[in-house]
Amino acid sequence: MYALQYFIVTLADVYSMILFVYVLMSWIPQKTGIVGDIDTILGKLCDPYLNLFRRFIPPIGGMVDISPIVALLVLQFAVRLIVSIL
Repeated sequence: MYALQYFIVTLADVYSMILFVYVLMSWIPQKTGIVGDIDTILGKLCDPYLNLFRRFIPPIGGMVDISPIVALLVLQFAVRLIVSIL
């Protein structure tokens, strides 16, 4: 049972780090070469999850997107809830 809990928490932590790197990469103005390829791969992994929150949370001032913060919080709370149920 503990192995399953550990696996779930580890998987969520890895995905959280991927989301964090994707958000940091959004600050890079020009994405060409290997950086562009990495951004494309991370976008395919992160955008479906982030789009769930972007539908309900508009950017603040038209530029500041806080949906990744909410997405990370929801992910962490959901994982902790699932682990506590197991």
